Amino acid sequence: MSKNIGNWDKAKREGRKLSFITAYDHPFARMADAAGLDGILIGDSLGMMIGGAPDTLGVSLEQMEYHTAIVAKAVQKALIMADLPFGSFEESPAQAFAASARLMKAGAEIVKLEGGAPMVETVAFLSARAVPVCAHIGLTPQHVRQFGGFKRQGKTPEAAERLIEDAIALAQAGARMVLMEAIPADVAAEITRRVSVPTIGIGAGPGTDAQVLVLHDVLGLNMDRAPGFARTYINGAALMQEALTKYAEDVRASKFPE
Repeated sequence: MSKNIGNWDKAKREGRKLSFITAYDHPFARMADAAGLDGILIGDSLGMMIGGAPDTLGVSLEQMEYHTAIVAKAVQKALIMADLPFGSFEESPAQAFAASARLMKAGAEIVKLEGGAPMVETVAFLSARAVPVCAHIGLTPQHVRQFGGFKRQGKTPEAAERLIEDAIALAQAGARMVLMEAIPADVAAEITRRVSVPTIGIGAGPGTDAQVLVLHDVLGLNMDRAPGFARTYINGAALMQEALTKYAEDVRASKFPE
C-alpha cells in the first residue's frame, strides 16, 4: 500500500481489507514493512509492551518522537501512524497542533488521537492545518482509569448510538480514518457503512475496513496474557527464551566461543 492516504480511501471503496500493526523500533518496523503490512502504528502502547507499565498514561511526547523517528527510518512502503500521548492534545486544539507537528517532523504521516465528540473541534483544527488525523473511539486506553479498567464499550443501545454519532461527527470534522477498539462487531460494521473514511478495528469484529494488532501479541512476545481478541501466530517468547538459555549454557560449558 502506498503511503498516500488517498489510496486507503480507494481501498475502502473497492472493499479491499488492509492491515496495521504496532512497531516501536527499527528492526521490527523493518520486518513489518518487508512483510507487506499496509500501516505501522507507533502506539503509546509502547509504555506497556516495552516499558512494563500497567497502562499508557505515563508515555511522554518525547518518547513518542523518539520511537516515531527510529521507526520512520526503517519503513519504505507502509503508512506511518503515531499516537498523540495522554496530556499532549486535550487542553486545546493549538496544543494538539504543536504536538502533532513534532510527531510529523519525526516521521509520522498521520497522527491518532483518542476521544469522541469532545475531540471534534480539535480534529477540525488539525485537518485545516494539514495534519491528517485518525480518530480513536470505543475503548480508549488513555481513559482506562475513568472506565475502571480495560472494558468493552458500546454494549448498550444508548452507548452504541453515541459511538455511531461520534464516528460520524469526527469523520465530518475531517478525520481521515476512524479506529474502533473493543466494541460490538455489529456497531463497528454499522459505523463502517455510515462513514466515508476507512475504519480500523481492534477487537471490533471483521466488518471494518482494516485491522490492527499489537506486534507483541501477534508474535507471542507478550509475557502477560494477551487480550482475547488478539491472535498469536508464533510463540516467540518461548523460541527466544530457548535461544538465550542455550547461549548461556554454551558459555558456561566453554562451547562458545569456539
